[in-house]
Amino acid sequence: MIKIGVITASDKGARGERVDLSGPAIKEMVASIGGEVIAYAIVPDDQILLQAKLKEYADELRVDLIFTTGGTGFSPRDVTPEATLAVVDRLAPGIAEAMRLASLKITPKAMLSRATSGIRGKTLIVNLPGSPKAVKECLEVILTALPHGIEILRGEAQECARP
Repeated sequence: MIKIGVITASDKGARGERVDLSGPAIKEMVASIGGEVIAYAIVPDDQILLQAKLKEYADELRVDLIFTTGGTGFSPRDVTPEATLAVVDRLAPGIAEAMRLASLKITPKAMLSRATSGIRGKTLIVNLPGSPKAVKECLEVILTALPHGIEILRGEAQECARP
């Protein structure tokens, strides 16, 4: 099983003014890779609060994978990538690049995504967009590759090469 944490970054969601549809979409889709969401939170668009929740999930709950949703655009309150970059030890740029590349085939606005991805200890952190439709589109691109990355982080797999 892949232990997953989901963090929705949304001022309105945190205040109860908007129903989060992206978090449940993630939960539904990760089942296809043997993932189980064991932690879920809606946090305001606040870098310090986001960083604290990312650290909690990675360091205390020791989840294998954290998906954030929301806060990756150009709004001054969109600080999810900055929170992620502040807590990761190493970057994993190919994941965000793959999502942007696939999303560009759907909409030119995909180039406006500032999503990032990286590794904290043995936890992979991936920023997803805030829209449920975009979350599903992005997860369709990356989900099949993530279990292997998790196996490598856990020390269960050594190489990516095919025989």
